[in-house]
Amino acid sequence: MIQTVGIVSKPKKEEVATVVPPLLEWLKSRGLKFCYDHETAECLAPGGPEVAREEMPGKVDLILMLGGDGTLLATARALGEHDVPILPVNLGGMGFLTSVTLDEVYSILDLVLAGKHRVSERILLCSEVLREGKVVQSHLALNDAVLNKAALARITDFDLYLDDGYACSYKGDGLIIATPTGSTAYSLAAGGPIVFPVVHAFLITPICPHSLTNRPLVVPDTMKIRVEFSGSEESIYLTLDGQVGVELQHGDQITVRKAEKAVHLVRPSRKTYFEILRSKLKWGAR
Repeated sequence: MIQTVGIVSKPKKEEVATVVPPLLEWLKSRGLKFCYDHETAECLAPGGPEVAREEMPGKVDLILMLGGDGTLLATARALGEHDVPILPVNLGGMGFLTSVTLDEVYSILDLVLAGKHRVSERILLCSEVLREGKVVQSHLALNDAVLNKAALARITDFDLYLDDGYACSYKGDGLIIATPTGSTAYSLAAGGPIVFPVVHAFLITPICPHSLTNRPLVVPDTMKIRVEFSGSEESIYLTLDGQVGVELQHGDQITVRKAEKAVHLVRPSRKTYFEILRSKLKWGAR
């Protein structure tokens, strides 16, 4: 049952000051409590129920996200292990993941309150940096974990292990490990396949591989993926969702597995995944 709604917004988005006040009045009229993050508070009158974004998932029953795909990626990572559905409303550009429009917000909220809404479950990946056998960093991602270099002058060797068994080696500029949700992001640009969002899989896509036999690989999301790297004097970075970067040391290992909790996205009732592909990516028309 929805009792408290949290609002997360894209920083300094002009529409927030226009959209949020009537939205708050609508929530009040339904007897719902609400709070919003610092980014939203900056666009409103001071003194409201402001909550840090990382603390919000433990205080609300639904997160209403106003922004673009980047805002959704950050919000999904902030959930941690909390099982809170997200209603993503597009105030950005591409809006591939945030396919709900402002015109649809109130009708979809009515469906949510009545328990008649449609939800798409998306897996998160959990990546860990191992240094001398110990986990020194751990991060969640909705789209992908990417290993690449700050400078693209020399080829790096990436050794891939699946469930601790050696699979293959890639020579190239980097390696993308993506969820099905992330299949239409960096992985697609690097030549990876489009994977239906609810398929239980990970995609492993090399970036500019120095071999014609190195192709994208799809594996079950039950597998543990481990990557070791060598052959480059430049720094290697692990990047999560294109938003969080970690500089690695030589000898570090990266492991990727499915996170224990998934992300639940509230979706438009009539809009299919393939409609979004055709609309946002001009799929099949180029």
